[in-house]
Amino acid sequence: MNRLKILFLCTGNSCRSQMAEGLARHLKSDEIEAYSVGTQPKGLNPLAVEVMQEIGIDISRHTSKHLKELADIKFDYVITLCGSAHESCPVLPGSKILHYGFSDPPELAKNASTKEAKLAFYRQVRDQIRDFVVQLPQILTTGRI
Repeated sequence: MNRLKILFLCTGNSCRSQMAEGLARHLKSDEIEAYSVGTQPKGLNPLAVEVMQEIGIDISRHTSKHLKELADIKFDYVITLCGSAHESCPVLPGSKILHYGFSDPPELAKNASTKEAKLAFYRQVRDQIRDFVVQLPQILTTGRI
């Protein structure tokens, strides 16, 4: 069976897109070949790594990448996970571009007073992305969550 090649795109490729890639590889590896990149990569977010580890998914060896690094791969779908990436997403011939936005955990957590309070925001977004990934690839044909 041919797996769908899906690219998860965010601005920094530090959190949401990394979580989506890790979840898709863990939960849907039989159906999806998952990748992630950023329009302005800025390094892997350690709190994203931590909340993924809590559910048994190790993304600590992932690296923050720019789209140019995967330019030789033809993707079936490019899924933008933040508004900025969606607005600046380049045209990738042969790829269907879809947008499913999720809140930015660092932005949500910026005023949290403790690490545990910050982690709660990361867990919330992780779980939302997990619920989304669980519905892939079916959601791609219907366009609805």
